[in-house]
Amino acid sequence: MGARKRKASHELITNPLNKESKLEETPELPKVTGDLGNPDPPPDSGAERAKKKQNAVTRTVWTLIMIFGFMGLLAMGHPWVIVLVFFCQGLVYREVTTLFSMTHPRPAGGGDVHGYDAWDGTLNWYFFAVTNYFLYGESIIYYFKHVVFSEAQFLPFATNHRFISFMLYTIGFVGFVGSLKKQYLKHQFGLFGWVHMTLLVIVVSSHFIVNNILEGLIWFLVPASLVICNDIFAYICGITFGRTPLIKLSPKKTVEGFVGAFMCTLVFAVVWSTIFMRYPYMICPVHDLGTHAWSEVHCRPNSVFLWREFELWTPINMFFSSLFRLGHPMPPIPYAPFQLHALAMATFASLVAPFGGFFASGFKRAFDIKDFGDSIPGHGGMTDRMDCQFLMGMFSYVYYSALIREHHATVGSVLQTIVSSLAVDEQIELFLDLKRYLEGAGVSIPT
Repeated sequence: MGARKRKASHELITNPLNKESKLEETPELPKVTGDLGNPDPPPDSGAERAKKKQNAVTRTVWTLIMIFGFMGLLAMGHPWVIVLVFFCQGLVYREVTTLFSMTHPRPAGGGDVHGYDAWDGTLNWYFFAVTNYFLYGESIIYYFKHVVFSEAQFLPFATNHRFISFMLYTIGFVGFVGSLKKQYLKHQFGLFGWVHMTLLVIVVSSHFIVNNILEGLIWFLVPASLVICNDIFAYICGITFGRTPLIKLSPKKTVEGFVGAFMCTLVFAVVWSTIFMRYPYMICPVHDLGTHAWSEVHCRPNSVFLWREFELWTPINMFFSSLFRLGHPMPPIPYAPFQLHALAMATFASLVAPFGGFFASGFKRAFDIKDFGDSIPGHGGMTDRMDCQFLMGMFSYVYYSALIREHHATVGSVLQTIVSSLAVDEQIELFLDLKRYLEGAGVSIPT
């Protein structure tokens, strides 16, 4: 026995890489965790399976809560959906700005450390508030001209909004420069740049999403649904057919899942758009913030929602007619232009928007974290759920503004021109002339 141990020790000294050494047969002690010294359970243990099951239940429950909560807010009206966007935006902003402290820990040195920490939080949220004041104010002035320019108490806000916003930003900038300390300079300038990039990527994108809501809920619902649909089908197609890795930043993403999700999202886009384009509540721009799903909503619909008929080219029509032995020309195919626009948005949601998720994956790898936070039980942080939505929302607004929006003269736009361009005596003259015209046309004017 002693001779065998001495031989094993000699082999270990003379040939430490010898894998057949008897000493390596000694079982490895389990890792100890916690105060009580309980060993970590093996990966396939019952405790691990129970934990995975509990996570799946939690994830499912919160998924249902988010789905039904979203549907409820959608039915309650535009203001509630805007509040939802603002709430999500705030959580994402908090999660992303919190990451700054992970790469830039509190610098060493003397000074008022408590005051330094307080300024970090003040800087973050002051610029967040000023940016939202400017962007939401722009939306209110643009979409509610008929209210803002008809009430005298709102005129100072409407006519001086941009100047007020700039001065508020200037106050923050002066305060930042005045707070600079020699021992904290690198940290403070890093935070300043981090905050501004976060505002650009998150808050400005959210502003476009809010504008989509005010243009009509369908411009918010359909793009957001397409991203969710693509994400779901990418998972389903990936675990069913996935074999080829797609991108190194997300090892679980596969080419088969990516292509399969693209095809499924195109079909979903046609069906989903056809359903919701039939409801005035979904397609009408907001005019009254008190409107909800059960309100009587009327508007002149955008031409993309009007049904049309597509006539097949005569040779093709004759070919299909003979192929199917109809004995008569094929009837025209009904369609609405919005269905084609939905296909374009589905293409972006499938081929480009996922790169917002890949960007977020690279971001998390850079910080060596699994999730951005734990705002949603079972789902991680709000940023993990919204990484593609910001890019999709911005695209939807730019696409709508460039290719779909119809510009008509409205009461609000005319009123804005009158209030901002005519003197008071000219406004009175215009009012009297308009009153005289209406009375001459036999229109009774309410007093």
